[in-house]
Amino acid sequence: MISWRRTRSFFPVTRELVYLDHAGVAPISTRVEEALRRYTGEATRRGAFDYDVYEHEVERVRQRAALLLGAHRDEIAFAKNTTEGIGLVANGLDWRRGDTVVSCDLEYPSNVTPWQRLRPRGVETVLLPGRDGRLPIEDVAAALRNPRVRLLALSSVEFGSGARNDLEALGSLCQEHGVLFCVDAIQSLGCLPLDVERCGIDFLAADGHKWLLSVEGCGVFFARRNLLPQLTPPVVGWRNVADRGDFDHYQSELRSDAGRFEEGTPATPGIFALGAAIDLLLEVGLEAIGERVLALTDRLVEGLRARGARLLSPRGDSASGIVSFRLAEEPPRRTWQRLRERRIHTMVRRGAIRASPHFYNDESEIDALLEAL
Repeated sequence: MISWRRTRSFFPVTRELVYLDHAGVAPISTRVEEALRRYTGEATRRGAFDYDVYEHEVERVRQRAALLLGAHRDEIAFAKNTTEGIGLVANGLDWRRGDTVVSCDLEYPSNVTPWQRLRPRGVETVLLPGRDGRLPIEDVAAALRNPRVRLLALSSVEFGSGARNDLEALGSLCQEHGVLFCVDAIQSLGCLPLDVERCGIDFLAADGHKWLLSVEGCGVFFARRNLLPQLTPPVVGWRNVADRGDFDHYQSELRSDAGRFEEGTPATPGIFALGAAIDLLLEVGLEAIGERVLALTDRLVEGLRARGARLLSPRGDSASGIVSFRLAEEPPRRTWQRLRERRIHTMVRRGAIRASPHFYNDESEIDALLEAL
């Protein structure tokens, strides 16, 4: 049985703040701190004398990230953020004039702007309108009937409303219509279970600094193995060629795995941190984490309803770790400021307060937010 009190002890932030902004930038655990110390200790004392230590950790974390996603290690690359991962797809596919990308007006800019920038190449981006913070799946099904649709780009969880998209159903629709499926998973990976194979996902990107509980500037990019040859890396360097250890001959043949997107020296400190964060998540278990987070948000929603707050986040099968709400007759920025004065950290997004607890938060912190309101 999981001891939530023990897992809570890994997060010193709990001694100073009620931290409810994991949909923004999360605090790191002592496990991640130790991993960063391990990297800096090695770099300080030995430099590159034992460079294999770094290379071994990079490949170990690649394998752990694959396990987290239900993928194969050859399908995992490290990217500096979600935007870069999405950009690898947007800028790497062989677009044809008349191709269409379908997305939604609930999306974060990182999953809209890269597609809209394809307009000069004759690619149209269609933004389906969300309804009450959600994108009805029947609207997606209707849009995918257009034979020009080449790719569906959606988030696993919408950043503002917290609505969770049904990735399995969406993946099935894409397969039915021969459409590629690209997922921005930053608002669920590390919080809710996700299996790229079961969901029929072709491409996925997520930075480490939100629900993965790692540092900024290092995340994961997934591309299905059979689709790797269809993506042209925007930059080619010494590391993403077939024989990266041969510095005496210039090469142009790319690696056959997802390492073809890692053109130069990796963000090794970030990978050390990400590895420790993923290790902790896998140790606790994503199923248990998801259940814990949903229980905490259920408690929050119940308390908000009792206080007459207006909820913008759906529940039921569409619930996630995000709860967005507004208080009657008080601007969200004022509510946010009042909470901040009580050392309760939330965020304002899309005209609402957004609270996003993780598994190490506890019931007393949810109650502290409700009392502060």
